[in-house]
Amino acid sequence: MLILHCPYCGVDADETELHAGGEAHVKRYGPGSSDAEFESYLFVRENPKGVHFERWRHANGCGKWFHAARCTSTLEVFGTYSAQTTEPPQEIKDKISAKRPGWSWREFA
Repeated sequence: MLILHCPYCGVDADETELHAGGEAHVKRYGPGSSDAEFESYLFVRENPKGVHFERWRHANGCGKWFHAARCTSTLEVFGTYSAQTTEPPQEIKDKISAKRPGWSWREFA
């Protein structure tokens, strides 16, 4: 079972208390965007086997959205953090790099 720590209320919640919201750090475009940019926002997503950054909502708790870094093949959770951040905290990136040599943070377009 997947258990994630809510960074807002401090609860370690199992997946039945949470609602998945898709990939984190997706670039959103404003009203003046091109058709290609809007298509990218709507449809282009990563689907990795390995480290992935996701949005989660603590639906049966505080109700707030947060981000989680986890491995999709092992369900190993590297950490959770505020949804208002534009990239994972350095401590989470360091934790991933320590367990996955060669891994690097990719810039999201």
